[in-house]
Amino acid sequence: MHTTTATRPHPQTATHSLLHRRHALAALALLGAALVAPRLVRAATATPVEIWKDPSCGCCHDWMEHMQANGFSFTVHDTGNNGVRAQLGLPQKLGSCHTALVGGYLIEGHVPASDVRALLQQKPKALGLAVPGMPVGSPGMDGPVYGNRRDPYDVLLVAHGGGTRVFKSYRTQSAS
Repeated sequence: MHTTTATRPHPQTATHSLLHRRHALAALALLGAALVAPRLVRAATATPVEIWKDPSCGCCHDWMEHMQANGFSFTVHDTGNNGVRAQLGLPQKLGSCHTALVGGYLIEGHVPASDVRALLQQKPKALGLAVPGMPVGSPGMDGPVYGNRRDPYDVLLVAHGGGTRVFKSYRTQSAS
């Protein structure tokens, strides 16, 4: 009578298979870490911003998204900004829908992230930057609802006494 026995893998083949699986799992773990690490590094190195805004303001939220995409993180005060703007010494005529503090500087309105970065690098003796009003085409005022419209506007450097000078001009207009 002939009996058949189950075949077992050779011990070296089983060990090789196990090692192959371990290496594959280790590679997946490294890949996962590589995908997550830039976000963690960005979060750890994000420049902190404190903002005062109205809780229902959509363009303020859009500006914050623009800033976050450019390496800034936020502490939010949904209490409006009139009081803090006055307390910080910004003239009412330079006002906008939100007021922020970053690196000891006031940022009023829809200032582009690149200009905030330039301010923080240059470190001028000033109160901060302002984009008075809410110009269409500025960060946070540039969504699809505006139909690619881009109105000219200036980012103003605001002195401690309230005087201003142009920090950067944005003059490109879209064809209407």
